[in-house]
Amino acid sequence: MRIEQITVRKLRMNLKGPFTTSFGTFREKIFLLVEVKDELGNTGWGESVAFDAPWYNEETYKTNWIILEDFLIPLLEGKEIEHPSEVNDIFEPIRKNNMAKAMVEGAIWDLYAKRTNQPLWKALGGTREKIEVGISIGIQPDIETLMSFIDTYVAEGYKRIKVKIKPGWDVEVIRAIRAKYPDLPLMADANSCYRLEDIDMLKELDDFNLMMIEQPLASDDIIDHAHIQKVLKTPICLDESIHSLEDARKAVELGSCKIINIKIGRVGGLTESIKIHDYCKEQGLDVWCGGMLESGIGRAHNVAITTLSNFTMPGDTASADRYWDKDITEPIVTVENGYITVPTASGIGYEPNISLMETFTEEKKVYNLRTLNTVQ
Repeated sequence: MRIEQITVRKLRMNLKGPFTTSFGTFREKIFLLVEVKDELGNTGWGESVAFDAPWYNEETYKTNWIILEDFLIPLLEGKEIEHPSEVNDIFEPIRKNNMAKAMVEGAIWDLYAKRTNQPLWKALGGTREKIEVGISIGIQPDIETLMSFIDTYVAEGYKRIKVKIKPGWDVEVIRAIRAKYPDLPLMADANSCYRLEDIDMLKELDDFNLMMIEQPLASDDIIDHAHIQKVLKTPICLDESIHSLEDARKAVELGSCKIINIKIGRVGGLTESIKIHDYCKEQGLDVWCGGMLESGIGRAHNVAITTLSNFTMPGDTASADRYWDKDITEPIVTVENGYITVPTASGIGYEPNISLMETFTEEKKVYNLRTLNTVQ
């Protein structure tokens, strides 16, 4: 398999409503899509989950494009690739920039699955034909509004509710939810907004039988998380702190968490995601797949990875129409009574809607790897 052409698109899509976390409010998503084409004319698709500003990590869609054009695309020139796992090694000389790497690697995985006439999830080693799905709810203007969202999603059958928390929007919010839904599978996501001195507040959350507290402390920390996991009954889940198998190993050995959220973009691609999954399975740690406000392309990759056996908790891959009036795949990703039925078509299993995609596209470049010239 030889990659002969890569197309990069910048898209802007408006969310149905604002989505607020501890680090900001999102009303739209600006992101990159990549389409790779092989010597036979087959294509594969990948999506960058980087935002337009470095809120979640240091990457943005603009830095992703620079890394793609200056480094990753040239590294693929003339390479014969037998299996997509080799892309990890090809990109190894480039440090970090995991979201840029994951976008290209994901597209090559999709391409490989199509060339071998199998669904992506089977190419990854997945076994589930249906996956359980939870939903993530951003910070709301008041508890009453939050409860109305929870009521809706519980009625729709979502298997787990995640609520964003931050200082001043935490214990009382969780208490209100538990008063109405004492047995609801519930987790709290802090997005790194607390510090070690907030330990007493975090201990209060032990009273509410949460599935987990996700990333309460700094985004680059595994040491302080180990300190608080020792005194909390509630499992800590690490998200932003885990960028690789090595990070996962160190966190497990230190006792920094009991659960890991695997985000494909954050860890550099599907190959590294599988490695982390396999290691956590060996160590007896649960994993699940978080979301990054993906369009249908990125959402399809999340569906595929979640079919692996140790994804034992519902992920954040909610229905596309939860976020978008129109999404860019046919069909769109849909949830029925808390489950997604995994597609059986080859590759990601969801066909890109090119005409609709073009309406959201603000910039596009095509790279010919035989000459490494920009075609347009």
